[in-house]
Amino acid sequence: MEIASQLSLTATAKAYFETTKPKVVALLVFTAIVGMLLASPGALSIDILFFASLGIALASASGAAINHVVDQYIDAVMGRTKGRPLPTGTLSSQSVLIFALILGALSMFVLTYTVNMLTALLALIALIGYAVIYTMFLKRNTPHNIVLGGAAGAMPPVLGWTAVTGEINSEALLLFLIIFIWTPPHFWALAIRRKDDYARAGLPMLPVTHGIAFTKLQILLYTFMLLAVSLFPFITNMSGLIYLSGALSLGIGFIIYAFRLFKSDGDQYAMKTFAYSIFYLGVLFAFLLFDHYARVLYHSFS
Repeated sequence: MEIASQLSLTATAKAYFETTKPKVVALLVFTAIVGMLLASPGALSIDILFFASLGIALASASGAAINHVVDQYIDAVMGRTKGRPLPTGTLSSQSVLIFALILGALSMFVLTYTVNMLTALLALIALIGYAVIYTMFLKRNTPHNIVLGGAAGAMPPVLGWTAVTGEINSEALLLFLIIFIWTPPHFWALAIRRKDDYARAGLPMLPVTHGIAFTKLQILLYTFMLLAVSLFPFITNMSGLIYLSGALSLGIGFIIYAFRLFKSDGDQYAMKTFAYSIFYLGVLFAFLLFDHYARVLYHSFS
């Protein structure tokens, strides 16, 4: 009985963990950490790094769990999501909602009392933007849902920046803009592959309302826009040549994937483009970080 109880407890904990979309949260927290490090003129306080990362992760996880509750009936009819804990009955709506609210409250407590009020307020706005405005309204009512709702997902580097500086400036907004422009081509590539799922669920995603060919064109156009936007950190002297080389190579790579998708039949290159988009964002922010510390070292020895 004791072993069975332990196994049940482990399975339940794993199910709760799945509602937080850990891979997505990890990518968001990474961009927030990059924002913190870029905002630090010297060594970053370990306390700020730990508590800001924790608070941002908790807020992101809370939003993801609320998304699971709101979308559970949609998830049940989609092949990609029907195995989630709520559609399968592993967890109840009430327990996941309580779990989400606890995570959100902990996030606000951590950010308010160990970081600063501005970061807590912005995290709350991002949480509401994703869990309420995007999930409950935009996602169900307009094919522009991911364009408008992408603002919430673009907030983590701004949160990281404000955690260190206590203010928002143009450099933080550049990081926001990169993710904001990256989000539509990233998500639309997946939406092309899952078009039938979204149609069955009654969601007005762009491939459903405007067709796959139109969506492919939009992805291609956005990748050109993303390449231009990704050069702004270099143009404004926020970053140097190391970042520029990375942004150019990664951006051209994204355009190549988008062009192959555009010229292909059906969804042949959709998931390859989606996978590359995740690689693109993580490595682009890594180039920002590498360039930042290379410049710090150069100035310290010059």
